[in-house]
Amino acid sequence: MHIALDLHNSLGHQDQRPQGIRTAEPPQLTPTQMKVLRCVHSGLLNKQIAYELGMAEATVKVHMTALMRKLNVRNRTQAAIVARNLGWLRPALGRAAD
Repeated sequence: MHIALDLHNSLGHQDQRPQGIRTAEPPQLTPTQMKVLRCVHSGLLNKQIAYELGMAEATVKVHMTALMRKLNVRNRTQAAIVARNLGWLRPALGRAAD
């Protein structure tokens, strides 16, 4: 999977690939990874996520690394965008729905 193409598609742009080429199924995240992802989507820092979920900051970093690897992204912003576009997260409060 190519990060640029996936991010391009996740931002709502048309897929330019031929009909026969399909993307893989969305990755399976653990319940804890989903909680971390929701916190990231809310804009929390790793230290805040650790406090919120009752875990060490180093554990949050391990989950973030696993999340970014599974989602094939390079940073937390891309992770939040991809998760939202996969329908895993709702738009942030105060923002108009797309």
